[in-house]
Amino acid sequence: MEDVITEIPPPSRFFQEDLNNFIFPSPSLASPFLVFSIPKPEKPLRPSLLIVALSSPSLYIFHHLSPKTLVGSLILPEVPFSGLSVDPSFRDKTCNIYSLNNGDKSTLLVSVQHGVSAERSHLVARLLIGEDIVPDRLLILDSIQSQNFRGKLSPDETYAFKLETLAERKGLGGSNVASSLLKGLDYFPSGSMIDGLAAALLSRCQLKKTKGTLCVSWPEFSSSVVALIRSLLQRNVLPSLDLSLTQEMQDQCARFNLIKHQPYDTEMYT
Repeated sequence: MEDVITEIPPPSRFFQEDLNNFIFPSPSLASPFLVFSIPKPEKPLRPSLLIVALSSPSLYIFHHLSPKTLVGSLILPEVPFSGLSVDPSFRDKTCNIYSLNNGDKSTLLVSVQHGVSAERSHLVARLLIGEDIVPDRLLILDSIQSQNFRGKLSPDETYAFKLETLAERKGLGGSNVASSLLKGLDYFPSGSMIDGLAAALLSRCQLKKTKGTLCVSWPEFSSSVVALIRSLLQRNVLPSLDLSLTQEMQDQCARFNLIKHQPYDTEMYT
């Protein structure tokens, strides 16, 4: 006699798509949105430069930059608010928007301290470029993903490359040779790939015919790559700001490099 408990049941007489008709569809996620701390800001905001920090080195540098003024946040409904600290911290999964005092140029910084899924990247890119914020120029700072890089990446060596939109490159051929944002930096090798939010932002710039530059660096975090990105920003992007790191910050950076954690997941920063 067959054991009705352990015996493998017969195949269903329904197709899988027919069975799905009896299941309620999962609710769709609410769209991301921007919240501004400035009362009744004049929209859209039109900064001369919009910087989007995605990589750990850039987040580390801008976390220690002072002064900067919080002007808003980008909210993704799927990212929980529980556990957020009162003051900005690497441990917080937030996406804050700051105003930087960059001389006579209006500069906004978007500090992205949490991941953005591929499905949501284009929605976020539309929010940051062309709706409530219309920048004259965009700089994206991200890390190289080893699985997307054609070639060998040594953990002991430091690299930085750039990709530019057509509008950014056109400035190189005109009379204003100094118009390139990251002068002297090599282009990202052919055959390698960029994906995620960085790719969505650069594509959005290309569609809007906006000057845009993506700077990717390797390794994901080390004291040497922090020094490289800081030097690029100080020399080419934000010369009027003091991006120097104190000895205490450099020691923190070295310790952080040893434990190999993401900046906002460690207890050593506040």
